[in-house]
Amino acid sequence: QVQVVESGGGLVQAGGSLRLSCAASGRTFSSYAMGWFRQAPGKEREFVAAISWSGEIIYYADSVKGRFTTSRDNTKNTVYLQMNALKPEDTAVYYCAATYTGRATTNRYEYIYWGQGTQVTVSS
Repeated sequence: QVQVVESGGGLVQAGGSLRLSCAASGRTFSSYAMGWFRQAPGKEREFVAAISWSGEIIYYADSVKGRFTTSRDNTKNTVYLQMNALKPEDTAVYYCAATYTGRATTNRYEYIYWGQGTQVTVSS
């Protein structure tokens, strides 16, 4: 019914930038709130950013605030995560997720549909 696919991960040096994309196949994409999460080996999945269906409400984790920016283009069924000033501690598998409530949330358990993840590795 709903497929979520992340892309754009890769290897980057500390201080560099990377842009992740999340494409969703749902017919009602414009009504979904979307979230970004990440998970490093041996650690719990943690919140990164969230954006409401309209893009008017955006949340960021304190660890990425000022460096990461999320945006969406509902005409393309796509959400973006622009990551600047990357640090080695940003290394993780990054996931995007969708909830059809339309309300942005930092709680991973409120998201219903998840992508398979894309690896981001930041070298020092």
